[in-house]
Amino acid sequence: MYKILIVDDEDKIRSLIKKYADFEGHQVYEAGNGMDAVRMCREESFDIIIMDVMMPELDGFSTVKEIRKTSQIPVIMLSARGEEYDRIHGFEIGVDDYVVKPFSPRELMMRVDAVMKRYGSRTEDHDVLEKDGLKIDFTARRVSIDGENIDMSPKEFELLFYFASNRNIALSREKLICEVWGYDYYGGDRTLDTHIKLLRKSLGKYSNLIVTLRGIGYRFEG
Repeated sequence: MYKILIVDDEDKIRSLIKKYADFEGHQVYEAGNGMDAVRMCREESFDIIIMDVMMPELDGFSTVKEIRKTSQIPVIMLSARGEEYDRIHGFEIGVDDYVVKPFSPRELMMRVDAVMKRYGSRTEDHDVLEKDGLKIDFTARRVSIDGENIDMSPKEFELLFYFASNRNIALSREKLICEVWGYDYYGGDRTLDTHIKLLRKSLGKYSNLIVTLRGIGYRFEG
């Protein structure tokens, strides 16, 4: 069961999503605009947000940017437009998936499950991995080195969590792209290489935990 925040200025859309989310046993909260969504995320924690793009006062992209200042919660964007620019812009600011209206509520719930699995969501146990001074808190989505929190992009978090969840296992480039970006990701290996480079920079003295396997991919030394 996930704690889901639905953000859309259309009552019918929120009700439709809530109906299917309730049926699957999820705990649902609603916001009619971006300002309310930002406020709610400051006051409560959620597992995932389903966010409309076109809203009054504060659009979905701006809302995500504000929420990202204090939380790395996964976000699925909803939009009546399917232009490539919108999708790319959404992914650049840390959106995890993009669904074009009209959509299938059943498929949307499947996408929620897929995103949460990629995040390695653990709603019951507080799961923490420690390696010397490196601490990876899966439940709180927090990484620290020698007690100091490390600021990472959403995709860096997701990539590190997937590595750590599959430590000491050789992971092919194709496997990493599929699991972290999704099976329908249309980007190339360059995106993975760039994020590996950024992740190693964020890990500092622990960057050597990510080992390059020539001709195969990578392995996280746990």
